[in-house]
Amino acid sequence: MNAHLGQDHLLAVLWRQDGRTPGEVAAALNVTTPNVVKAATRMAAAGLLTRRRDDRDNRLVRLWLTDAGRALQAPIEKERRLLEEQVTAGLTAAERDHLLSALTKIYQSATALLEAPAGQHDPAAT
Repeated sequence: MNAHLGQDHLLAVLWRQDGRTPGEVAAALNVTTPNVVKAATRMAAAGLLTRRRDDRDNRLVRLWLTDAGRALQAPIEKERRLLEEQVTAGLTAAERDHLLSALTKIYQSATALLEAPAGQHDPAAT
């Protein structure tokens, strides 16, 4: 596998929808656009993606997967599944279901916090 730590997340965003702008990728990952640009530069040098100007708006740059970037999807997803199985091996099926439910709620709450305007979070609402 040729992806470095964290690059799998950027790849996953493009696997879901190729051709996003660095800003769109950053928003999907809750990171800054400069972080995405820096990672995309490394990934372009490694042959995992290309940058191309938007057809309609020349000011925008879009990130597109190469064949090599697409080819990493199956091995990365397999590696993630194996890791998930390893870290939850001591749990029963019911415990795994409960954990997934709890993590989903935590993710939704965290996402709501990130999307709320500053100073407008009401802890009683969650």
